[in-house]
Amino acid sequence: MNDSEYGFETQAIRTQLERTQFQEHSVPLYLTSSFVFEDAEDMRASFTEEKERNIYSRFSNPNTTEFVDKICKMEGAEAGYAFATGMAAVYSTFAALLNAGDHIVSAGSVFGSTHALFVNYFPKWNIQTTYFDINKPETIESCIQPNTKILYAESPTNPAIDIIDLELLGAIAKKHNLILIIDNCFATPYIQQPIKFGAHLVIHSATKLIDGQGRVLGGVTVGREDLIREIYLFSRNTGPALSPFNAWVLSKSLETLAVRLDRHCENALKVAEFLESHPNVNTVKYPFLKSHPQYEIAKKQMILGGNIVAFEIKGGIEAGRKFLNNIKLCSLSANLGDTRTIVTHPASTTHSKLSVEERLAVSITDGLVRISVGLETVKDVIADLEQALN
Repeated sequence: MNDSEYGFETQAIRTQLERTQFQEHSVPLYLTSSFVFEDAEDMRASFTEEKERNIYSRFSNPNTTEFVDKICKMEGAEAGYAFATGMAAVYSTFAALLNAGDHIVSAGSVFGSTHALFVNYFPKWNIQTTYFDINKPETIESCIQPNTKILYAESPTNPAIDIIDLELLGAIAKKHNLILIIDNCFATPYIQQPIKFGAHLVIHSATKLIDGQGRVLGGVTVGREDLIREIYLFSRNTGPALSPFNAWVLSKSLETLAVRLDRHCENALKVAEFLESHPNVNTVKYPFLKSHPQYEIAKKQMILGGNIVAFEIKGGIEAGRKFLNNIKLCSLSANLGDTRTIVTHPASTTHSKLSVEERLAVSITDGLVRISVGLETVKDVIADLEQALN
């Protein structure tokens, strides 16, 4: 049996560097900024890339290489590059592939900092973005222009947990010769592999579920080798590289990703079912609830529903604030994907600077609450939510 035939969990655990002369069982840390050469010819061949080897940890490092190799195997990707943060991965991926005058077509519901890149910064370099309505996928093609280069989406979306049909996006990208980039942060490669549906690149904020314990920052982009080559060349010169220590932590985290996600998703479904039955809740969004508008699409492209639940509390913004003030066990934080359950009210916090119209356009109602369900005893999480709602 070769490596490609091993199961997901085996690849996460057994993909590792060659052992050193000390024959360590657990991969060691390589905390070095640079690497030495045997002689002048070795140094010359390394810098001209006639030899593949480590030169400088801004370019590559054994720990970052191992982490990227694991993600590539999990996602079915040809190559990848690891970044200091998820947003470094997003920015560097776009910046490496776009030129002045290019155009992006993006799902309207994207992470706030990604939205800021699209509307505040890329226009400085004459790169424009057109958003499509995720609830009207039939309008996507009308957004495409002659200079469109990238089609981009997150699925599930943040924070409203809508699902976008990745197979449809893959078909549109192929038809119009676009680069399809998917942010797979909420699903992780355990739950969903966008490359199977036609994505050319997949981005992760490894800070979230990949780390899973709120310890380190990190990001990674994997996908088609020729595109990754452009991203690598851009990044080795601009310097957003992941640190060896964080790469080591994240690589170890991948060894428990599957077992953690199984419990995260089991807990999240129970929380979603509880919320759906509560009288102070209007609606609940969770991909594997049959009431979710894109339930069938979610079942087609995801093996589990993820750990994020969105629900609309009755009473709008003030009710949302009161709910947060009444929380006792769960954490109030802007992060997600932690072992600890985290509750966020987007309208009064992360998306408070948007107008009501702008929020509604991406399914953020005044009463929307996002819960990143953790690994605590689920009945304790539900009890805390219940007392806060009551």
